[in-house]
Amino acid sequence: MKTRKLISRLYQIFPRSLAEPWDHVGSMIGPVPEETTRVALALDLDATSLRLSAEKGAGLIITHHPVFFGPRAKVLLENEERRSLYEEARRLGIAVYSFHTNFDAKFPEGMNAALASRLGLLDVAPFPSAPLAVGGRLKEKMGVEAFASYARERLGADYGLLLPYGSKEIETVAIVGGGGSSFWMEARLEGYDIYVSGDAPHHTRRDIANAGYNYLDLPHEIEGIFVERMTEILLNIDQTLTIVPILHEGQPLLVK
Repeated sequence: MKTRKLISRLYQIFPRSLAEPWDHVGSMIGPVPEETTRVALALDLDATSLRLSAEKGAGLIITHHPVFFGPRAKVLLENEERRSLYEEARRLGIAVYSFHTNFDAKFPEGMNAALASRLGLLDVAPFPSAPLAVGGRLKEKMGVEAFASYARERLGADYGLLLPYGSKEIETVAIVGGGGSSFWMEARLEGYDIYVSGDAPHHTRRDIANAGYNYLDLPHEIEGIFVERMTEILLNIDQTLTIVPILHEGQPLLVK
């Protein structure tokens, strides 16, 4: 398929206008090959994902997290690791695009809708106050600890950190994949029994506890569902594409 046509179709589904103002999405490394037959999908561009993509003959890598957080010229000047990846990708003739918060926010195709689906939530809808977040209800109520175990298993997390300071029974659930802990107040105001996200710092955890609310912190790597969802979308665009899934990033070890 013509690469620019493929990217254009992806932008139609995940427009850049959906990205958060601080985010950097779209073209990361060029030039774009004229034709694309193999697409590698990964959460991040790093030495391993670049090597595996090259070994599998992918001329295009689509990542979830941007290669550059900040102006490209500035990052290339100051970050040796990013500069090395950039130069190696160009040497290999591999183009890289990133679909980050524009992927997260798109409903129902995006990240958080996919996570809600994996949890089996019903009546899922995005927040009016925070479009990145979605919420829905469980088929049956669960105790808060039972829900935490259920969510950890369903989302493929090796561990979870539960703040059980709200309702003891869970029926309604809100979720943002990755580092979305700052949206917990919106989830509480929207009336959800528990909020699921990750990367909550100490003071955010204390605020949640002092507010008497439930929060389940799961590792950022549950966003690996990006690879599965983006695979479906790409094959809906062109069934002849070969998809190279790259999920090499292990979760942190929980030391007890």
